[in-house]
Amino acid sequence: MTMENRVVVITGATGALGTVVTRALASLGAKLALLDRDSGRLADLTKNLSAPDEDILALIVDLLDPTATTSAAKSIAARFGHIDILLHLVGGWVGGKTILETAQSDLEFMLNQHVWTSYHVTRAFLPFLVKNGWGRIIMITSPFASRPQANGGTYAIGKAGQEALMLTLSEELKNTGVTANLLLAKAIDAKGAKVADPSPKNASWTTPDELSAAIRFLLSEEAGTINGAKIPLYGSY
Repeated sequence: MTMENRVVVITGATGALGTVVTRALASLGAKLALLDRDSGRLADLTKNLSAPDEDILALIVDLLDPTATTSAAKSIAARFGHIDILLHLVGGWVGGKTILETAQSDLEFMLNQHVWTSYHVTRAFLPFLVKNGWGRIIMITSPFASRPQANGGTYAIGKAGQEALMLTLSEELKNTGVTANLLLAKAIDAKGAKVADPSPKNASWTTPDELSAAIRFLLSEEAGTINGAKIPLYGSY
């Protein structure tokens, strides 16, 4: 598989998953626009990538700011000439309390992380993909979006909103050449615990490498007919 001449936008690029995906796509020849809020971590990530400097654009962007997000999209298109792929990998979790115990600020944080950032990046980047007549949008969600657990309501609400946005988008993108798909993980095993110290608790966790492999398949030409999918990467529920 090659990603030569594909322009990929990765949000949350310095996170555990974003870092693995960034390195994998750089090795395949993709041109990368890396968005994050941490300038130091972004600099550390970009300096050791196996890609020419001209194929990398690192931007500090607040994705809760629609104007800043749209400006970033225009800058990326101006730099590379087009945009093909949006990988929205921003995450976060707040939970452990009942709905009655949950502070409004906790719910607002989850809605910001999962709904509003997804909304802003979609509106900013999607027009460029549709213009190409080819594109991929992928986001990460959770089985808890449709089957919430007790004391996890704030996270489930945020993820349910993100999931509804993407499934609606997939319907609106029919016959455009652009697809919108979701990968489902219960927990991202950033430290490789299920390999180093396997247990019933971590058996259903998903490693960044597993998610990265699924992402690369969805980016392929062979996956062009997959649209509106919710692909589970956690074993049985």
